[in-house]
Amino acid sequence: MKAFISLLMLMMLTPVALASGSNTGEILDLTHHWAGYTAIAVFVIAYAFVIFEEQLHLPKSKPVMVSAGLIWILIAVAYASNHLTGPIKEGIQHNFLEYAELFFFLLVAMTYINAMMERGVFEALRNWLVERGFSYRQLFWMTGWLAFFISPVADNLTTALIMCAVVLTVGKNEPKFVSIACVNIVVAANAGGAFSPFGDITTLMVWQKGMVHFGEFFNLFVPSVVNFLVPAVVMHFALPKSTPEKAATLKYASGRVMKHGGMAIVGLFLLTIITAVSFHNFFHIPPVYGMMFGLGYLKLFGYYLSRRSHSWQRNAENPPSDNADPYEFDVFAKVARSEWDTLFFFYGVIMSVGGLGFIGYLALASEAVYVGLGPTTANILVGFASAIVDNIPVMFAVLTMEPAMDLSQWLLVTLTAGVGGSMLSIGSAAGVALMGQARGKYTFFGHLKWTPVIMLGYFASIGVHFLINGA
Repeated sequence: MKAFISLLMLMMLTPVALASGSNTGEILDLTHHWAGYTAIAVFVIAYAFVIFEEQLHLPKSKPVMVSAGLIWILIAVAYASNHLTGPIKEGIQHNFLEYAELFFFLLVAMTYINAMMERGVFEALRNWLVERGFSYRQLFWMTGWLAFFISPVADNLTTALIMCAVVLTVGKNEPKFVSIACVNIVVAANAGGAFSPFGDITTLMVWQKGMVHFGEFFNLFVPSVVNFLVPAVVMHFALPKSTPEKAATLKYASGRVMKHGGMAIVGLFLLTIITAVSFHNFFHIPPVYGMMFGLGYLKLFGYYLSRRSHSWQRNAENPPSDNADPYEFDVFAKVARSEWDTLFFFYGVIMSVGGLGFIGYLALASEAVYVGLGPTTANILVGFASAIVDNIPVMFAVLTMEPAMDLSQWLLVTLTAGVGGSMLSIGSAAGVALMGQARGKYTFFGHLKWTPVIMLGYFASIGVHFLINGA
């Protein structure tokens, strides 16, 4: 238990904690200081409010944003008592840059999702699925497999957002289906992202560091499939056996289900993902810049639609009041509909964890875990740590410590860090985002009831990994 608690300290790492030696000014070790202990207590209390969001009806962003402010105030007070200020400014700026990249990446993805929903893309997909008479169980497997195979190409967060939008549309009258399907999507997206360098930020980090080469990631394909299938098979039997009711088909001014430009926006979104991946792969530019470039595609296409809208309004002869403009499109309205509570939640988490990392718990955790327990046990526990907090700081800690491990162990930690977050809804960006997108239907406790079978899949995938890649 002591070792596991020490491992959880890995979550408190951010790049600033490791780069502190190069900063101007003295870096204080506050791990045994009253400010350090108080900061940990503040973060734990804030996360408790996040866990009980459903019962308290308190948006999850509020407690962690307060936590972020309090933690850095505690650090500032401790440094001020030693007449030091420079390192704190650099630390905050570094962590805020980390958040800014994540913020704009998510903002572009959410804007595209909102644009596709407004154009009726998912409504058209829903009608296609319903008209073919697929049952809820068949839809469960279709969305799960789609999430598994799309996430290696796109990131698992974007994949989860797309599949969740489909589930919400198809199962809007069956909340039980939505809840279980969202759990399945989170597990599938995280599992699919684990065997591809582009599937998750942590796999990109491992690939960039040179610990695992591009082709070697695909050795994790079979373990990832097992990780997805084991809980999915169990959840299958809890799904309703019925089929969605055939609702009246929604049609717009053109007489079609989908508004003009719907498929074009889908194509632009795929092009945006390709741009982000290409920016990172070929130009070594952070993917967020590719995403922002892709937002420019949407804005230009929105200008084209607005010109068509003016032309349609001039040529329409007294259109009925319910005959909406098929070309009317406002990009900024789609930006405004983004899940801002989720975006600010990430701010609170990154700045809080960044502050805890600045305090300096890395040495304690690395000594207790990788030296004291050995790489296999430590790498398995990494998955449990990533279920409690985001896997990015955990993986960054492991890569920075660079424990002496062979390829099999580096593949293991890549797997566990990627799929371990599926055990809790707050353990991965996909789960957190879906809690916001499917608010009230996919919740922390709704996911928690399936944690035992997800853990079963977790250990099964580890066993298969050693069976296949152990040598």
